[in-house]
Amino acid sequence: MSQRTTQEPEVTLELAIDHGLLAEEFEMIKNYLGRVPTFTELGVYSVMWSEHCSYKNSILEIKKLPREGEQLLVEAGEENAGLVDIGDGLACAFKVESHNHPSAIEPYQGAATGVGGIHRDIFTMGARPVASLNSLRFGNMDNPRVRYLLDGVVRGISDYGNSFGIPMVGGEIYFDEAYEGNPLVNAMSVGIVKVGETASAIAKGIGNPVLIVGSSTGRDGIHGATFASEDISAESEAKRPSVQVGDPFTEKLLLEASLEALKTGAVVGMQDMGAAGIACSTSEMTAKGGQGMKVDLDKVPAREDGMTAYELLLSESQERMLVVAEKGREQEIIDVYDKWDLHAVVIGEVVDGEDVTYWKDGEIKAQIPADSLVLGGGAPQYVREAERPAYLDDVQGFDVDSLNHPDDHNEIVKKLLSSPNIASKRWVHEQYDTMVRTNTVNAPGASNSGVIRIKGSKKGLAAKTDCNGRYVYLNPRKGGQIAVAESARNVVCSGAKPVAITNCLNFGNPYKPDVYWTFKEALGGMGDACRALGTPVTGGNVSLYNENPKGAIFPTPVIGMLGIVEDVEKHTMTPGFKNEGDTVFYVGADRKGLGGTEYLKAIHGLTIGDAPDIDLDLEVKLQEILLELIKSGMVNAAHDCSDGGLVATLCEMAIFSGIGANLSLDDLNGTVYEKLYSEAQSGVVVTVAPANLPTFEKKLAESQLSYTKIGKTGGTALSIDSYLNLSIEELSMPYEAAIPEAMEQN
Repeated sequence: MSQRTTQEPEVTLELAIDHGLLAEEFEMIKNYLGRVPTFTELGVYSVMWSEHCSYKNSILEIKKLPREGEQLLVEAGEENAGLVDIGDGLACAFKVESHNHPSAIEPYQGAATGVGGIHRDIFTMGARPVASLNSLRFGNMDNPRVRYLLDGVVRGISDYGNSFGIPMVGGEIYFDEAYEGNPLVNAMSVGIVKVGETASAIAKGIGNPVLIVGSSTGRDGIHGATFASEDISAESEAKRPSVQVGDPFTEKLLLEASLEALKTGAVVGMQDMGAAGIACSTSEMTAKGGQGMKVDLDKVPAREDGMTAYELLLSESQERMLVVAEKGREQEIIDVYDKWDLHAVVIGEVVDGEDVTYWKDGEIKAQIPADSLVLGGGAPQYVREAERPAYLDDVQGFDVDSLNHPDDHNEIVKKLLSSPNIASKRWVHEQYDTMVRTNTVNAPGASNSGVIRIKGSKKGLAAKTDCNGRYVYLNPRKGGQIAVAESARNVVCSGAKPVAITNCLNFGNPYKPDVYWTFKEALGGMGDACRALGTPVTGGNVSLYNENPKGAIFPTPVIGMLGIVEDVEKHTMTPGFKNEGDTVFYVGADRKGLGGTEYLKAIHGLTIGDAPDIDLDLEVKLQEILLELIKSGMVNAAHDCSDGGLVATLCEMAIFSGIGANLSLDDLNGTVYEKLYSEAQSGVVVTVAPANLPTFEKKLAESQLSYTKIGKTGGTALSIDSYLNLSIEELSMPYEAAIPEAMEQN
């Protein structure tokens, strides 16, 4: 390193620890550099080696997940998002990421910039975003702070997404005290690109210029990656400056300009600037290309005067990208961005060597081997101590049969339907633009998963986010299996074949042995289900340290499932009853066990028992047969059994359609409470027209899949044996009113 600054603070072990680094990591840095780092270099290492960027405590477990498949066009983690061949010369880029910590402190901007960031991951690959989804977790709605967070998060998602012009086609929301101090805000984006026209996040070609494009750089979001890699505490509010500020209108310009720039053929590589800003994009692209890069920070368009090299490198100002251009063709790219009224400034070039070198004020502020900074290179990788949590013996050993169950099922069902985990999320999804671009086939609400048509093709894409953190808390292995299986089942119930997943792994502090054990087991369960269902992992995000002074969240590995609909006009399915006089069937596993159910939580106030049973072999068979039946036109309606059990499934099918049903569950196994409220997996309800009954039953008999005829649709009430008799109006009132009434509390 030829020139050194004397104007920065002296770097000590204490300062390194203040930056979130461990003592042994400080020694690693000194070994990589052959000296003590400068203050700016320490800042770069601290963000790049944060859990948020390096996955240092999680990557060795993540690598055990199935990451290969015939339809995958890039390996998991190779690019900004997963890429799947969907046929007809097209590919789908998709990914889910978290913005939990920022949203806990500043819900509106935290959620908004989460949406912006995940869309940039998609269009930096050359794909046009076509659909959004989300997965949200909050505490008890009786808490005013929870209502404030919910309102801010939903407005942030809707204002950014609506302005950016991408339809919100699906999502999920859960409420539980476990998320009281640490909400989860996971955003998913789905995009389309022609095969062979994707961009790569790489810097290569000696002498090729490096450009920063998009917005100016300010002081917002500095150390956001580090902030997202520590527990939330009473001091977190003071870190509000670590929350980025988004501008969806600038992002829309950036989208169009970037896709247009890629068409010039002058772009060598492109990457968005998310966590760790310039430091991350320059070092990751450089490490991937195996060459060096020099960057002149004085040329970076700055929003504020007097910004230091440290601040410019670590800023997480939104709507920015790094572009490597072919030498001599940079003006073509500059002209495109200028046309869209965006900055496009050459700030450096690709050079010989392995270092990324940052200059400012005529001197070198940092000179670092790029590979030493990045995941898959020199960033540390740890296996932490793991110990099975003691609480599992207590919760799994609880005798659910010892509970005194109430007798009035009409009242139980109305109370279940008013639980915000089951109740209509209309208050939320009506704030989203679900139909912009006019490709939406199944929107949030009366659908099993979001479905969009691919223009110029018969095909469609189905997508679903799913995870029941309560299950993972009660049995991490089964909970991980169920998260994958249920998201796939929802996609199948919409008429699509599941093909691949992305994930967002939301857990607590990995240095706690019980948290790390849970993390490993949950990922093991995800891997079990992905291998069984043939849905490899394309990539995703890890969000650890989701804790507050009262403890960790429920472990919540959110699954984003992608499916392909062969013909959206013929094969798309929805859950509502379609006609009076159709026969209603329950197909799948026995309805046994009440552990982990919404019934126990809503009626008894208990999160107890073992997670619901799941047989992956049965799940695979069920999904294969169900998809065949839907594609053959034999099924009029399909809805999976999950939260709230079989009774919640039937209630929703009636509410969505306005058609009742007269049913009997006598031929199902189990107690009355299990038949109605068990959340045992691998079960669906389907309806069949009279003309299709012989063929339908013959097909199921041949498959050796268990099925039970439980009644017929018709009338204006849902009647189940002598247990339940409620009009659709009586079902709809608690279902529709629960969340709006909760939000109206003072």
